[in-house]
Amino acid sequence: MKNLHLTLLLTIGSLGLFAQNQIVLNADLGKHTISKHIYGHFSEHLGRCIYDGIYVGQNNPKIPTVDGVRKDVIDALIKLKIPNLRWPGGCFADTYHWKDGIGPLANRPTIVNTWWGNVTENNSFGTHDFLNLCEKLGTEPYLSGNVGSGTVQELADWVQYTNFDGVSPMSKLRKENGREKPWKVRFWGLGNEAWGCGGNMKPEYYANIYRQYATFMTSTGNTRLYKIASGASDADYNWTEVLMRDIPHNMLDAVALHHYSVIDWNKKGPSTTFSEDQYFTTMQRAYQMEELVTRHSNIMDKYDPNKRVDLIVDEWGGWYDVEPGTNGAFLYQQNTMRDAVLAGMTLNIFQNHCDRVKMANLAQIVNVLQAVILTKEEKMILTPTYHVMEMYNVHQEATMLPLTIQTNQYKLDNRQLPALTCSASKNKEGVTHISLTNIHAREAQEITIDLRGAKYASVNGRILTAATLQDHNTFENPEKIKPTAYNGATLSGSQLKVKVPPFSVVVLALK
Repeated sequence: MKNLHLTLLLTIGSLGLFAQNQIVLNADLGKHTISKHIYGHFSEHLGRCIYDGIYVGQNNPKIPTVDGVRKDVIDALIKLKIPNLRWPGGCFADTYHWKDGIGPLANRPTIVNTWWGNVTENNSFGTHDFLNLCEKLGTEPYLSGNVGSGTVQELADWVQYTNFDGVSPMSKLRKENGREKPWKVRFWGLGNEAWGCGGNMKPEYYANIYRQYATFMTSTGNTRLYKIASGASDADYNWTEVLMRDIPHNMLDAVALHHYSVIDWNKKGPSTTFSEDQYFTTMQRAYQMEELVTRHSNIMDKYDPNKRVDLIVDEWGGWYDVEPGTNGAFLYQQNTMRDAVLAGMTLNIFQNHCDRVKMANLAQIVNVLQAVILTKEEKMILTPTYHVMEMYNVHQEATMLPLTIQTNQYKLDNRQLPALTCSASKNKEGVTHISLTNIHAREAQEITIDLRGAKYASVNGRILTAATLQDHNTFENPEKIKPTAYNGATLSGSQLKVKVPPFSVVVLALK
């Protein structure tokens, strides 16, 4: 009898644990739009991101190009529907002088990239190349201005060069360089990481510098500048506090935030041969985004209860040791299912906070850190992170649907994390999309979703998963990991039951 009683307790306990995966989705309570700009990207003059990754020069004998830019990269990014692209940095931005990258190639001076390997660049990829690329991609440029080593006049001139349609010295110079009409650039960052590589400033000092630069950056015509302050690193809440307090909000459109999922800055760990312990630590670092976004938003609410100033997470992603045999300063790393679930979890967080988070930029777009594309001479591969962002782009400009989630815990030793994250939206066609990420390394998760406020007749979906966490696409096997049709969801009345395999990302469509 004692053994039977114990068996019953264990059975009841396991059923209770199993029942913890419950989601209540309120399909009729959505009021905030998920900005497409949450799906932004970042391209810095770093390693092989720009040169070799994006730009290989005109008349390349091996690689098809459009104005020197790889055609395969252009095609892949168009499919990804990237809404904005940040350039030229990063730390590089505060050493970059934009006038060095315009005019005839033969007249452009070289620059030593002191932040990333002391390599010499010839400035063959400059303002025209970047902004014309953005036009080809149908994406908005996000220019990071040089506040660290530049001048107020230099940044004001760049604004006039890119945006002014009338008669002026800078518009005249633009036309002489082959561009008649301005590009009308909206997004401008005033420096980058001003607390570190952007000048090692104190927040009070940077707030004054920001006010000075912003004063002379003039909107023209129907192009209103959207000015982004260099924001905090991780949990530096005082930085956000000072900026929100000391910068007049009529001069400020957004405050940035940077957070990387790093195991240990002195020992980052490998990108493909990691252990479960290392994987768990990466997930811990990634899940900190929930707390960071919440706490920085709370500070912003204190000074801006109407949420006029946006929070912009313009650098995020996983950061590991470089691939063996590659330049340590080039930050080239492979991309596995660990990165896929990291991306899914992070995008769920951003979408659930879309009332304040209006833009984010994954670091970086090609060949650097958590890249969506890797290149090797004429070859190109799409990474698991690319596929997650492509699956999730159905949420762009849709109405976020609020939900509550109760989830099992992913436990390792004495540590635990929520196994599941979820976000949902309804688009203009009335289709509801639900994104689910299971970070558990060993266990599938069965979820019951209570659908309230709407009736649905059908469900279908896509899934990204693999045999092991360490699986990744290679130049020899470029499609080892790619989305496939998902049939693990059953709809019965107002209940949806879903089973998500370990370390998997699922996106469902309900009609």
